[in-house]
Amino acid sequence: MDMLTLSRLRCSVRDYASRNVEKEKLEYVLEAARLAPSAVNFQPWFFVVIKGEEGCNHIRQCYDREWFRSAPMYILVCADHRFSWVRKSDGKDHADIDVAIATEHICLAAAEKELGTCWVCNFDTDLCKQLFNLPNGVEPVVIVPIGYPKEPEVFVSTPKRRKAFNEIVKWESF
Repeated sequence: MDMLTLSRLRCSVRDYASRNVEKEKLEYVLEAARLAPSAVNFQPWFFVVIKGEEGCNHIRQCYDREWFRSAPMYILVCADHRFSWVRKSDGKDHADIDVAIATEHICLAAAEKELGTCWVCNFDTDLCKQLFNLPNGVEPVVIVPIGYPKEPEVFVSTPKRRKAFNEIVKWESF
Protein backbone atom coordinates (compact mmCIF):
# COMPACT_ATOMS: atom_id res chain seq x y z
CA MET A 1 0.00 0.00 0.00
CA ASP A 2 1.42 3.42 -0.89
CA MET A 3 1.85 6.17 1.70
CA LEU A 4 -1.01 8.40 0.51
CA THR A 5 -3.46 5.50 0.56
CA LEU A 6 -2.31 4.50 4.04
CA SER A 7 -2.57 8.13 5.24
CA ARG A 8 -6.10 8.35 3.89
CA LEU A 9 -7.12 5.10 5.61
CA ARG A 10 -5.70 5.87 9.04
CA CYS A 11 -8.27 7.35 11.39
CA SER A 12 -8.96 7.58 15.11
CA VAL A 13 -10.83 4.49 16.27
CA ARG A 14 -12.95 4.77 19.41
CA ASP A 15 -14.80 1.45 19.40
CA TYR A 16 -12.90 -1.83 19.49
CA ALA A 17 -13.83 -5.48 19.05
CA SER A 18 -12.91 -7.78 21.95
CA ARG A 19 -10.58 -9.76 19.65
CA ASN A 20 -6.95 -9.90 20.76
CA VAL A 21 -4.15 -8.51 18.62
CA GLU A 22 -1.79 -11.16 17.31
CA LYS A 23 1.76 -10.96 18.68
CA GLU A 24 3.23 -10.79 15.17
CA LYS A 25 1.13 -7.72 14.31
CA LEU A 26 2.01 -6.00 17.58
CA GLU A 27 5.71 -6.69 17.03
CA TYR A 28 5.42 -5.29 13.48
CA VAL A 29 3.84 -2.09 14.81
CA LEU A 30 6.50 -1.71 17.51
CA GLU A 31 9.28 -2.36 14.99
CA ALA A 32 7.90 0.46 12.84
CA ALA A 33 8.13 2.74 15.90
CA ARG A 34 11.66 1.56 16.65
CA LEU A 35 12.72 2.50 13.12
CA ALA A 36 11.28 6.03 13.33
CA PRO A 37 13.71 8.90 12.86
CA SER A 38 14.73 11.08 15.78
CA ALA A 39 16.86 14.15 16.37
CA VAL A 40 20.54 13.19 16.17
CA ASN A 41 19.27 9.56 16.16
CA PHE A 42 19.08 9.62 19.97
CA GLN A 43 15.81 7.60 19.97
CA PRO A 44 14.52 9.02 23.27
CA TRP A 45 11.46 6.83 23.47
CA PHE A 46 10.24 4.08 25.68
CA PHE A 47 7.17 1.93 24.96
CA VAL A 48 5.09 0.15 27.59
CA VAL A 49 2.78 -2.51 26.13
CA ILE A 50 -0.24 -2.83 28.38
CA LYS A 51 -2.51 -5.84 28.21
CA GLY A 52 -4.16 -8.13 30.68
CA GLU A 53 -6.81 -7.18 33.19
CA GLU A 54 -4.61 -5.53 35.81
CA GLY A 55 -2.56 -3.44 33.36
CA CYS A 56 -5.62 -2.35 31.41
CA ASN A 57 -7.40 -1.37 34.62
CA HIS A 58 -4.39 0.75 35.60
CA ILE A 59 -4.23 2.67 32.31
CA ARG A 60 -8.00 3.16 32.33
CA GLN A 61 -7.66 4.97 35.67
CA CYS A 62 -5.46 7.51 33.90
CA TYR A 63 -8.07 8.24 31.22
CA ASP A 64 -11.57 7.39 32.36
CA ARG A 65 -13.68 7.42 29.21
CA GLU A 66 -16.21 4.78 28.24
CA TRP A 67 -14.94 4.35 24.67
CA PHE A 68 -11.35 3.92 25.95
CA ARG A 69 -12.41 0.85 27.94
CA SER A 70 -13.29 -1.05 24.76
CA ALA A 71 -9.64 -1.39 23.65
CA PRO A 72 -8.12 -4.80 24.32
CA MET A 73 -4.64 -3.33 24.85
CA TYR A 74 -2.63 -0.11 24.90
CA ILE A 75 0.80 1.21 24.07
CA LEU A 76 2.04 3.88 26.46
CA VAL A 77 4.53 5.99 24.52
CA CYS A 78 7.02 7.76 26.75
CA ALA A 79 9.74 10.33 26.20
CA ASP A 80 13.00 9.49 27.90
CA HIS A 81 14.45 12.92 28.58
CA ARG A 82 17.68 11.34 29.82
CA PHE A 83 18.48 10.53 26.17
CA SER A 84 16.84 13.33 24.19
CA TRP A 85 18.60 15.86 22.05
CA VAL A 86 18.38 19.47 23.23
CA ARG A 87 18.98 22.26 20.73
CA LYS A 88 21.77 24.50 22.04
CA SER A 89 20.50 27.78 20.58
CA ASP A 90 17.29 27.85 22.63
CA GLY A 91 17.26 24.78 24.90
CA LYS A 92 14.42 23.09 22.97
CA ASP A 93 14.14 19.45 24.05
CA HIS A 94 13.14 17.41 20.98
CA ALA A 95 11.82 14.38 22.88
CA ASP A 96 8.17 15.33 22.25
CA ILE A 97 8.82 15.69 18.53
CA ASP A 98 10.66 12.36 18.36
CA VAL A 99 7.94 10.60 20.34
CA ALA A 100 5.27 12.08 18.06
CA ILE A 101 7.05 10.71 15.01
CA ALA A 102 7.30 7.24 16.61
CA THR A 103 3.64 7.40 17.65
CA GLU A 104 2.47 8.13 14.14
CA HIS A 105 4.64 5.26 12.87
CA ILE A 106 2.69 3.08 15.32
CA CYS A 107 -0.64 4.38 14.05
CA LEU A 108 0.23 4.01 10.37
CA ALA A 109 1.70 0.52 10.80
CA ALA A 110 -1.38 -0.50 12.78
CA ALA A 111 -3.70 0.78 10.04
CA GLU A 112 -1.71 -1.17 7.48
CA LYS A 113 -2.41 -4.30 9.55
CA GLU A 114 -6.13 -3.37 9.84
CA LEU A 115 -5.77 -2.39 13.49
CA GLY A 116 -7.35 0.72 14.95
CA THR A 117 -5.61 3.29 17.11
CA CYS A 118 -6.23 6.72 18.58
CA TRP A 119 -3.87 9.32 20.02
CA VAL A 120 -4.78 10.02 23.66
CA CYS A 121 -2.86 12.89 25.23
CA ASN A 122 -5.42 14.18 27.75
CA PHE A 123 -4.68 11.84 30.64
CA ASP A 124 -3.34 11.93 34.18
CA THR A 125 0.41 11.71 33.58
CA ASP A 126 1.35 11.76 37.27
CA LEU A 127 -0.93 8.82 38.04
CA CYS A 128 0.39 7.03 34.97
CA LYS A 129 4.01 7.46 36.09
CA GLN A 130 3.08 6.11 39.51
CA LEU A 131 1.00 3.12 38.34
CA PHE A 132 3.58 2.00 35.79
CA ASN A 133 6.59 2.80 37.97
CA LEU A 134 8.28 4.97 35.35
CA PRO A 135 11.78 6.13 36.28
CA ASN A 136 12.76 9.78 36.71
CA GLY A 137 13.26 11.43 33.34
CA VAL A 138 10.70 9.20 31.60
CA GLU A 139 7.53 11.10 30.77
CA PRO A 140 4.32 9.44 29.54
CA VAL A 141 3.30 11.44 26.46
CA VAL A 142 0.70 9.45 24.52
CA ILE A 143 -1.55 6.48 25.22
CA VAL A 144 -2.39 4.55 22.06
CA PRO A 145 -5.30 2.14 22.44
CA ILE A 146 -4.84 -0.55 19.80
CA GLY A 147 -7.08 -3.30 18.53
CA TYR A 148 -9.44 -4.39 15.82
CA PRO A 149 -12.16 -1.82 15.14
CA LYS A 150 -15.63 -3.03 16.05
CA GLU A 151 -16.70 -1.71 12.63
CA PRO A 152 -13.84 -2.56 10.20
CA GLU A 153 -15.37 -0.38 7.49
CA VAL A 154 -14.26 2.64 9.55
CA PHE A 155 -11.09 2.57 7.45
CA VAL A 156 -12.97 3.23 4.23
CA SER A 157 -15.96 5.20 5.45
CA THR A 158 -14.33 7.91 7.57
CA PRO A 159 -14.02 11.08 5.51
CA LYS A 160 -11.00 13.26 6.17
CA ARG A 161 -11.58 16.95 6.75
CA ARG A 162 -8.37 18.63 5.77
CA LYS A 163 -7.37 22.10 4.69
CA ALA A 164 -6.78 22.59 0.98
CA PHE A 165 -3.23 22.09 -0.27
CA ASN A 166 -2.85 25.78 -1.18
CA GLU A 167 -3.91 26.82 2.35
CA ILE A 168 -0.97 25.09 3.99
CA VAL A 169 1.82 25.25 1.41
CA LYS A 170 3.79 28.34 0.47
CA TRP A 171 6.25 28.11 -2.39
CA GLU A 172 9.24 30.40 -1.93
CA SER A 173 11.79 31.32 -4.57
CA PHE A 174 14.70 33.39 -3.40
